Amino acid sequence: MRNRDYNDSSEEYKLEEAYLRAQKRLKEIKGFYWHALWYVLVNVFIVVMIAINTNGNIWHFGTFSTPLFWGIGLGFHAMGVFGKNIFFSKKWEKRKINEFLDKDKKRWE
Repeated sequence: MRNRDYNDSSEEYKLEEAYLRAQKRLKEIKGFYWHALWYVLVNVFIVVMIAINTNGNIWHFGTFSTPLFWGIGLGFHAMGVFGKNIFFSKKWEKRKINEFLDKDKKRWE
């Protein structure tokens, strides 16, 4: 009986640990999306204000320096949250290999 109680508590611990990891992951993803939202809102505001105050002459480095450097930071934030393989994940690689194999197979049939 004691062994069964230990196994039950061990399973509960694993479930709770998994839940806490999932909760932390969700918090990281939400944090990134909030960061991206503020990036868009603030930078649109800045560019519009510069355009209004310079009679539409926005084509100079100062106008886009904040979006550029903040965008670099946002990119690093995305890599930290989603990993370095955001676009070219293993799943994507596997799908592309299968696609090429299918094309090649059709060509030789």
